[in-house]
Amino acid sequence: MSRLGKKPISMPSGVETKIDQDFIIIKGKKGELKQQIHPLVKISLIDNSVVVDVDNKNDKLQKSLWGTFARLIMNMITGVTVGFEKKLELVGVGYRATLNGNKITLTVGFSHLVEFILPAGVIAAVDKNILTITGIDKQLVGEVAAKIRRIKKPEPYKGTGIKYADEVIHIKPGKRAAATTS
Repeated sequence: MSRLGKKPISMPSGVETKIDQDFIIIKGKKGELKQQIHPLVKISLIDNSVVVDVDNKNDKLQKSLWGTFARLIMNMITGVTVGFEKKLELVGVGYRATLNGNKITLTVGFSHLVEFILPAGVIAAVDKNILTITGIDKQLVGEVAAKIRRIKKPEPYKGTGIKYADEVIHIKPGKRAAATTS
Protein backbone atom coordinates (compact mmCIF):
# COMPACT_ATOMS: atom_id res chain seq x y z
CA MET A 1 0.00 0.00 0.00
CA SER A 2 1.10 3.52 -0.71
CA ARG A 3 1.76 5.49 2.46
CA LEU A 4 1.15 8.79 0.67
CA GLY A 5 -1.75 7.61 -1.46
CA LYS A 6 -3.93 6.23 1.30
CA LYS A 7 -4.03 9.53 3.25
CA PRO A 8 -6.63 12.11 2.21
CA ILE A 9 -5.11 15.41 1.12
CA SER A 10 -6.70 18.32 2.97
CA MET A 11 -7.27 21.60 1.14
CA PRO A 12 -6.13 24.78 2.88
CA SER A 13 -8.45 27.77 2.93
CA GLY A 14 -8.45 29.81 -0.27
CA VAL A 15 -7.72 26.80 -2.51
CA GLU A 16 -10.35 25.55 -4.94
CA THR A 17 -10.25 22.07 -6.45
CA LYS A 18 -12.24 20.92 -9.45
CA ILE A 19 -12.23 17.61 -11.33
CA ASP A 20 -13.12 18.08 -14.99
CA GLN A 21 -13.31 14.83 -17.01
CA ASP A 22 -9.73 13.51 -16.85
CA PHE A 23 -8.10 16.66 -15.39
CA ILE A 24 -7.72 17.98 -11.86
CA ILE A 25 -7.62 21.78 -11.59
CA ILE A 26 -6.37 23.54 -8.46
CA LYS A 27 -6.73 27.32 -8.03
CA GLY A 28 -5.08 29.40 -5.34
CA LYS A 29 -3.90 32.92 -4.63
CA LYS A 30 -0.79 32.52 -6.83
CA GLY A 31 -2.50 30.98 -9.85
CA GLU A 32 -4.03 27.84 -11.34
CA LEU A 33 -2.50 24.45 -12.12
CA LYS A 34 -3.97 21.66 -14.22
CA GLN A 35 -2.87 17.99 -14.23
CA GLN A 36 -4.13 15.17 -16.42
CA ILE A 37 -5.30 12.14 -14.44
CA HIS A 38 -4.03 8.70 -15.47
CA PRO A 39 -6.87 6.27 -16.38
CA LEU A 40 -5.81 3.81 -13.63
CA VAL A 41 -6.07 6.48 -10.90
CA LYS A 42 -9.35 7.61 -9.36
CA ILE A 43 -9.51 11.02 -7.70
CA SER A 44 -12.53 12.18 -5.71
CA LEU A 45 -13.45 15.23 -3.63
CA ILE A 46 -14.84 14.42 -0.20
CA ASP A 47 -15.70 17.34 2.12
CA ASN A 48 -12.62 19.61 2.02
CA SER A 49 -10.11 16.98 0.97
CA VAL A 50 -8.94 15.06 -2.10
CA VAL A 51 -8.84 11.26 -2.03
CA VAL A 52 -6.62 9.36 -4.47
CA ASP A 53 -7.37 5.67 -5.08
CA VAL A 54 -6.64 2.81 -7.49
CA ASP A 55 -8.53 -0.41 -8.28
CA ASN A 56 -5.81 -3.01 -7.66
CA LYS A 57 -3.58 -2.04 -4.74
CA ASN A 58 -1.30 -5.04 -5.38
CA ASP A 59 -0.42 -4.12 -8.96
CA LYS A 60 3.03 -2.53 -9.08
CA LEU A 61 2.14 0.10 -11.72
CA GLN A 62 -1.08 1.14 -9.99
CA LYS A 63 0.63 1.32 -6.61
CA SER A 64 3.36 3.58 -7.99
CA LEU A 65 0.80 5.81 -9.75
CA TRP A 66 -1.18 6.03 -6.51
CA GLY A 67 1.67 7.61 -4.56
CA THR A 68 2.85 9.67 -7.53
CA PHE A 69 -0.51 11.34 -8.07
CA ALA A 70 -0.91 12.00 -4.36
CA ARG A 71 2.46 13.79 -4.35
CA LEU A 72 1.64 15.68 -7.59
CA ILE A 73 -1.55 17.01 -6.00
CA MET A 74 0.34 18.01 -2.83
CA ASN A 75 2.91 19.85 -4.97
CA MET A 76 0.13 21.61 -6.87
CA ILE A 77 -1.41 22.80 -3.59
CA THR A 78 1.98 24.03 -2.34
CA GLY A 79 2.61 25.75 -5.67
CA VAL A 80 -0.64 27.74 -5.74
CA THR A 81 -0.31 28.76 -2.09
CA VAL A 82 3.44 29.30 -1.50
CA GLY A 83 5.25 28.67 -4.80
CA PHE A 84 8.63 27.11 -5.54
CA GLU A 85 12.09 28.53 -6.08
CA LYS A 86 15.53 27.33 -7.15
CA LYS A 87 18.69 29.35 -6.64
CA LEU A 88 21.62 29.08 -9.04
CA GLU A 89 25.06 30.48 -8.32
CA LEU A 90 27.44 31.65 -11.04
CA VAL A 91 31.00 30.86 -9.92
CA GLY A 92 33.95 32.23 -11.90
CA VAL A 93 35.81 35.41 -12.73
CA GLY A 94 33.56 37.60 -14.87
CA TYR A 95 30.60 35.21 -14.68
CA ARG A 96 27.36 37.17 -14.45
CA ALA A 97 23.74 37.19 -15.48
CA THR A 98 21.52 40.06 -16.57
CA LEU A 99 17.77 40.01 -16.84
CA ASN A 100 15.85 41.84 -19.56
CA GLY A 101 12.12 41.05 -19.44
CA ASN A 102 11.80 37.29 -19.84
CA LYS A 103 15.32 36.88 -21.30
CA ILE A 104 18.39 36.02 -19.24
CA THR A 105 21.76 36.93 -20.76
CA LEU A 106 24.64 34.90 -19.31
CA THR A 107 28.34 35.71 -19.48
CA VAL A 108 29.95 32.42 -18.48
CA GLY A 109 33.39 32.25 -20.06
CA PHE A 110 32.39 31.67 -23.67
CA SER A 111 33.44 33.98 -26.51
CA HIS A 112 29.78 34.92 -26.89
CA LEU A 113 26.85 35.80 -24.66
CA VAL A 114 24.32 33.05 -23.99
CA GLU A 115 20.66 34.05 -24.03
CA PHE A 116 18.00 31.98 -22.29
CA ILE A 117 14.31 32.80 -22.76
CA LEU A 118 12.12 31.97 -19.76
CA PRO A 119 8.90 30.05 -20.45
CA ALA A 120 5.53 31.38 -19.31
CA GLY A 121 4.88 30.78 -15.62
CA VAL A 122 8.49 31.23 -14.51
CA ILE A 123 10.01 34.40 -13.07
CA ALA A 124 13.72 35.06 -12.58
CA ALA A 125 15.59 37.51 -10.38
CA VAL A 126 19.31 38.33 -10.39
CA ASP A 127 21.23 39.46 -7.32
CA LYS A 128 25.00 39.75 -7.96
CA ASN A 129 25.99 36.18 -8.85
CA ILE A 130 22.79 34.48 -7.59
CA LEU A 131 20.04 33.69 -10.09
CA THR A 132 16.67 32.87 -8.49
CA ILE A 133 14.03 31.00 -10.50
CA THR A 134 10.48 31.08 -9.06
CA GLY A 135 7.08 29.78 -10.15
CA ILE A 136 4.03 27.78 -9.09
CA ASP A 137 4.80 24.61 -11.08
CA LYS A 138 7.52 22.60 -9.31
CA GLN A 139 8.37 20.55 -12.39
CA LEU A 140 8.71 23.63 -14.62
CA VAL A 141 10.86 25.53 -12.10
CA GLY A 142 13.19 22.53 -11.73
CA GLU A 143 13.41 21.99 -15.48
CA VAL A 144 14.26 25.64 -16.18
CA ALA A 145 16.92 25.63 -13.45
CA ALA A 146 18.40 22.41 -14.86
CA LYS A 147 18.50 23.85 -18.40
CA ILE A 148 20.28 26.99 -17.19
CA ARG A 149 22.77 24.88 -15.20
CA ARG A 150 23.38 22.74 -18.28
CA ILE A 151 24.69 25.80 -20.18
CA LYS A 152 27.95 25.71 -18.17
CA LYS A 153 28.10 22.86 -15.66
CA PRO A 154 30.51 23.27 -12.75
CA GLU A 155 33.84 21.74 -13.67
CA PRO A 156 35.71 19.69 -11.04
CA TYR A 157 39.22 21.18 -11.39
CA LYS A 158 38.59 24.90 -10.85
CA GLY A 159 35.01 24.77 -9.55
CA THR A 160 33.76 27.36 -12.02
CA GLY A 161 30.40 27.20 -13.76
CA ILE A 162 26.71 27.43 -12.88
CA LYS A 163 25.73 25.41 -9.83
CA TYR A 164 22.76 25.11 -7.51
CA ALA A 165 23.19 27.27 -4.40
CA ASP A 166 23.14 24.23 -2.09
CA GLU A 167 25.35 22.09 -4.36
CA VAL A 168 28.88 21.24 -3.20
CA ILE A 169 31.59 20.92 -5.84
CA HIS A 170 34.42 18.60 -4.83
CA ILE A 171 37.59 19.97 -6.43
CA LYS A 172 39.85 17.28 -7.93
CA PRO A 173 43.62 17.62 -7.87
CA GLY A 174 45.21 18.22 -11.27
CA LYS A 175 47.74 15.91 -12.97
CA ARG A 176 50.71 17.66 -11.43
CA ALA A 177 49.31 17.56 -7.88
CA ALA A 178 48.38 13.89 -8.28
CA ALA A 179 51.85 13.01 -9.64
CA THR A 180 53.72 14.64 -6.72
CA THR A 181 51.68 12.93 -4.01
CA SER A 182 52.42 9.36 -5.15
